[in-house]
Amino acid sequence: MSEPRSAPTVGQVVLGRRLLDLRERAGLRREEAARILRVAPATVRRMETAEVGLKIPYLQLLLKAYGVSDDEAEGFVRLAEEANRPGWWQRFHDVLPGWFSMHVSLEGAASLIRQYEPHFIPGLLQTEDYARGVLTSGAVGQARPEDIERLVDLRMRRQDLLTRPDAPRLWVVMDETVLRRPVGCPEVMRAQIGTLIDATRLPNVTLQVAPFANGPHPGTYGPFVLFRFAVPELPDMVYSEYLTGAVYLDARTEVATHLEVMDRMAAQAATAHRTKEILEDLRKEL
Repeated sequence: MSEPRSAPTVGQVVLGRRLLDLRERAGLRREEAARILRVAPATVRRMETAEVGLKIPYLQLLLKAYGVSDDEAEGFVRLAEEANRPGWWQRFHDVLPGWFSMHVSLEGAASLIRQYEPHFIPGLLQTEDYARGVLTSGAVGQARPEDIERLVDLRMRRQDLLTRPDAPRLWVVMDETVLRRPVGCPEVMRAQIGTLIDATRLPNVTLQVAPFANGPHPGTYGPFVLFRFAVPELPDMVYSEYLTGAVYLDARTEVATHLEVMDRMAAQAATAHRTKEILEDLRKEL
C-alpha cells in the first residue's frame, strides 16, 4: 500500500499542466475529455491541476484522444509513473502539515530560492538544537516530544539539497532581529551563528542581514519565499505562511510585487561580505 499523498510532487504538477496544454491544442473542452474517460469533468480538472495522481489507463486514453504519437505517449507515461512515486518527505506525513508539504516539494525542484525572514533563521540553515527550540516554542500544545524530533529530522533532511550536485541558489535576507532573538542557551546561538558563517562559504548561498540602523524596508509585512524553476511549465511562485496555514501565489502581478520588494530589500541590506563580518562579530559577543 502506498503512503498517503500529502501534496502533489512537482513532477505531477508539471505533467498536469502539459496534459492541459495537450487538451487545449487538440481543441477539446474538459467535458469532452471527461466523456472519453466516462468520468465527471471535475476528475479531468483534478488531473490537470495535480490534485490527484495521474492514473495510467486514463492517461493513455487521453493521450490517444489528443493525437499524441505512440512514442511520445510512451515517454509521457514513463514520466507519469516516475512522478506518481511518493516524495521522500511523505514519510513524515503524520507530522507534516499538508499546507507545508507542497513547500518541501517546490524547494526540492527550484533552481532559485529567495527568502525574507524577519523572525528566525531559515529552516534550510538551522542547526538541530536551534530547530528544536523553534519547533518546541511554536508547538502550542499540538505536538508531542517525539513529533518534535521527527520534525527536526525532516528539517535536517531538507538541508541536503544545498550540497547536492544540482543544488539551487539560496539567497536570504534576514532582519537583524533574527540574530538578536535568543533561541536556547548561548551555546546554541553560537553554534547557529557558526553554521551561518559556514553557509556563506557555499558558492550557491548568499546571506544578507538588514540591520536595525538601516531603518524600515518594504518587506516588514511578514516572511515569504520566492521559488524559480528551470522547467517552463512552472511559473515563479511565492509562498507566504501564517499561523495555521500558508498561501501559494503564482499570479504574475503578485509575484512581480514580491520580487520587487525582495530586490529593494537586498539593495538596502548589508552586502554579503559585510553580513559575514556581522556574523563573525556576533559570534565573538556570544
